[in-house]
Amino acid sequence: MKDVARSAGVSVSTVSNVLNRPDYVSAANRIKVLDAITRLGYVRNNAARQLRDGRTRTVGLVVLNIANPFFIDVIRGVEETLHRAGLSVILCNSDGQPLREESNVEMLEEQQVEGVLISPVDPGSAWLAKLGDRGVPIVLLDSRADGSGQCSVSVDDVLGGRLAASHLLEQGHERLVYVSGPPLLHQVTERREGVLAAMTEAGVPADRLTVIECSELSFGAGCDAGERLLGIRPRPTAVICANDLLALGVLQVMFANGVSVPGDVALVGYDDIDFAAGSAVPLTSVRQPRYELGQTAATLLLHEVDDGPDEHEHQQIVMSPELVVRASSSPAHAGWSRSQSPWSRSQSPWSRSQSPSVRR
Repeated sequence: MKDVARSAGVSVSTVSNVLNRPDYVSAANRIKVLDAITRLGYVRNNAARQLRDGRTRTVGLVVLNIANPFFIDVIRGVEETLHRAGLSVILCNSDGQPLREESNVEMLEEQQVEGVLISPVDPGSAWLAKLGDRGVPIVLLDSRADGSGQCSVSVDDVLGGRLAASHLLEQGHERLVYVSGPPLLHQVTERREGVLAAMTEAGVPADRLTVIECSELSFGAGCDAGERLLGIRPRPTAVICANDLLALGVLQVMFANGVSVPGDVALVGYDDIDFAAGSAVPLTSVRQPRYELGQTAATLLLHEVDDGPDEHEHQQIVMSPELVVRASSSPAHAGWSRSQSPWSRSQSPWSRSQSPSVRR
């Protein structure tokens, strides 16, 4: 700052005011200082500024899986909202691992972030509650708070599962498969609850639902689920996946094994990522308001930071999903008679002996 002041022919306090309180400085002096900063390539010492102000102007964001396209729009909603407020984002990926998630949050607390936005593996974890007790503002993202002591923004996943299943049941499908993710994730279990609720409402026995559990919500896990799907007896006519990446993996395996989608099996995903509409067979999917999810969570965090712990009123906001119907789901057995059905044991494309290998 002394170098800038010397070059601009002003005092160090004038340089400080230009950087922190520009309204206090005349237009002529502001121009002199800014020109000197440009000539010298001066960059302020933000660490020193943080020590002086007691604020870091940063917020931590922890997501379950940064490789999942669902989180891209969520992150955009968070980052753009905080950027307008003059805050930066430190992005962390827990990869769905509780220990890694805890390590991420400990690091963010050490960095003295002004608050944490988190899509938690377990929203009821004890260490997460302790973080709030230490005065760190927290907003749960894509997850509902257990009580009224935290802000949260979530989507009604039970409704989402019900929408997906009701659509297929209305088309005449009665043997369904739910391709699930890790059971620890409440989102996938709630979507399953919604599927079962829709079956109950339609008078379809719960034992008509087969659940295939996957260790992760990824394309590769969807391919593995598709391979397992080929061996299910009696054969299902429709599949609901806990997210679109799983559904795209299942779709890949169906194609590789000569199984028509939707002719032989209808397929519904969840999230409605961009790849859903652009897949070889456009994918029916339950759309979540991804950008709005991140935007709303960031806004709640800003309010909590500004209000302070004693004045802030916590909110638990639940958004509604919607079903986007595309070509991958259609009326059961549409376009062909049962006598011509490829489900025939002698001609079935589900026959493992005739199934080509799946290239990954």
